[in-house]
Amino acid sequence: MVPYPAEVIAEIDKIVDHGKRTAFLVELAQREIKLARQANALRAAKGAWRSEDHPELVEGAAPWVRSLRQQSLQRFEKIERHRSSQ
Repeated sequence: MVPYPAEVIAEIDKIVDHGKRTAFLVELAQREIKLARQANALRAAKGAWRSEDHPELVEGAAPWVRSLRQQSLQRFEKIERHRSSQ
């Protein structure tokens, strides 16, 4: 058992149905554990990304993504032209 302040329990009881308090607290703890792991992973990865290793992103990700999408569109159009010529 983990002791919680009475005011915290009262607020939880306003949010969740009767008998669902434990499930609510478990879900909340699991969510916080996941967020803490993600934050730790981001801190551990700090410095792993170097701009010189990714010159395609020097202007940011948006232009690079647009370029990828344009390439996909060009491939699709080429396939369609090939299909219609047969």
